[in-house]
Amino acid sequence: MPAYGIGCIKNAEFLIVQLDIVEFLEQSSGYLLLDVRSEGEFAHAHIPGALNLPLFSNSERAEVGTLYKQKGKNDAIQRGLELVGPKMAGFTAFVAERITDNKVFVHCWRGGMRSGSMAWLLNLMGWQVYTLRGGYKSFRGEVQRKLEQAANFVVLAGRTGCGKTDILHALRQQGEQVIDLEGLAHHKGSAFGALGQESQPSSEMFENMLYLQLKEMDYSRNIWLENESKAIGTVYMNHTLWLGISKAPVYIVEADIETRIEKLTQEYGAFDTALLIDAVKKIEKRLGGVNCKEAVLAIEEGNIRRAVEITLVYYDKAYGKSEDMKEREVKGSITLAGNSIHDAAMELIKAELKK
Repeated sequence: MPAYGIGCIKNAEFLIVQLDIVEFLEQSSGYLLLDVRSEGEFAHAHIPGALNLPLFSNSERAEVGTLYKQKGKNDAIQRGLELVGPKMAGFTAFVAERITDNKVFVHCWRGGMRSGSMAWLLNLMGWQVYTLRGGYKSFRGEVQRKLEQAANFVVLAGRTGCGKTDILHALRQQGEQVIDLEGLAHHKGSAFGALGQESQPSSEMFENMLYLQLKEMDYSRNIWLENESKAIGTVYMNHTLWLGISKAPVYIVEADIETRIEKLTQEYGAFDTALLIDAVKKIEKRLGGVNCKEAVLAIEEGNIRRAVEITLVYYDKAYGKSEDMKEREVKGSITLAGNSIHDAAMELIKAELKK
């Protein structure tokens, strides 16, 4: 239930209202959401959709924290006031340019002095302010609870280049619940996975984005995903979530070698030669020195198709040796030869309706 901030100053119209995490997320949707932690804390991970309005910079936060430990609370507060005072007009100007319907939502790390101070200032301006009980820390607790909740995951597995991600997108277009883990991680899960992608988020930020999708889903229905290792590039999945995915029933997506080569040639052919060569060299030990040199030469000569043929030998061997599928419940398979992505998605939906 909402609570009014103890000791807060009441203006002519509003009190500062403190909300639990679920209410905070629901009520802040569509409104200005401010994260007043330092820019470093925010850059590492934050509630998706929040804007950063740091009460203290990284160095200022460190300075105040050191004072608190060495000299005590009062000295830290005094220094904090000295640092924040000159910024106050900038804070209110920032909010005035962005606020909607006179409402603003504010949080810090633990729902303590930083968010309380900002809330006081913004409330003084006549705005309705909501703060998050327990701060960002409470949001992270909610994220972990959701990620560890059992769900009806259904997984697509198959060799590199067989179109699993495309089928997931087609399933979503048909109204199915879909999580694109590689899309959230900004990585396609191979040595070539970072090509054409934005910088990867931290594992924590990945979890935050994933949570916002999962919390909108009906856990009594299927949630479709692609089979992934625990690490997607530099992003690591929550262990309980990964175990749930790794034990979920699977459909095997199959495609002939020519279809896969053609798809991967089109997908990677436009990338810079140097980037492709760097990606090949990442798997040189497993590919073998001779094969690696041949693939690099093919790229230098513009023969991307040949380079794809060579590297697929490695990926197919790795897939064949994988222990992952040996204890999985395989619900069926879908072959793309002569079958469009849309048709494949519809076939999977029909197979699930029959169960």
